[in-house]
Amino acid sequence: MVTVMLTQERRKKILEYIGENGSASVVTLTGLLNASESTVRRDLAALASLGKLNKVHGGATVLPHEFLNQEDNINSKVQKNFDEKSDIAEYAASLINDDDFVYIDAGSTTYLMTRHIAETKATFVTNGIAHAQELAKKGCRVIILGGDLKDTTEAIIGIVAATNLQKYNFSKAFIGINGITVKQGFTTTDTDEAMIKAIAIERSFISYILSDSSKFGKVSAVTVAPLEASCIVCGKCSDNAIKEKTVVKEVR
Repeated sequence: MVTVMLTQERRKKILEYIGENGSASVVTLTGLLNASESTVRRDLAALASLGKLNKVHGGATVLPHEFLNQEDNINSKVQKNFDEKSDIAEYAASLINDDDFVYIDAGSTTYLMTRHIAETKATFVTNGIAHAQELAKKGCRVIILGGDLKDTTEAIIGIVAATNLQKYNFSKAFIGINGITVKQGFTTTDTDEAMIKAIAIERSFISYILSDSSKFGKVSAVTVAPLEASCIVCGKCSDNAIKEKTVVKEVR
């Protein structure tokens, strides 16, 4: 009995295969999907028009890494991929124990994480204004870093913040990020924010990068740390090369 795969499912499998392997020929995909060459070519053309892959003669390749040189404000970031971020945030919050001394980085997914944190005796240090307010509402003990305020992300950054952060030793740190690739590692757009993130990772027993799927394959101006430095908590990661470099927890 021949099973006919729906268009949406077929195109999802195409993207997963190319994401994992870097490229695929039409012949390979026809065998993988049990579809005709004309169907596969139409799928590749449609996905290329949506900017999902690079269509080439005889097949397709993964898109080159996208370079990010600017950052949305915190309110806009929270709304992007909201459901996926909420799933990641809920899982991350479940990792906190009463005896933890926790760093929570400024960022949209880390902010959603604070909403999922139940009553706890853990102590929190953060450079996020909204994060501190949310934790304080729950009766948590919160220490907020001093320093310069970045208006777009509402993050405390700068030399004063970095100096304050170096006084602490964290059991766990939860870090927001802009881009993740094998070669460039974890990247962000701002030098000052990168410094804060890097120090937090260095001074933590274990650190978690909270990342929705849009961050994979993206590169920003400043590398925070190599992939080996932190675990990744994400919705879904189809890049096996990343999984070979670090621990990846997929919550979907």
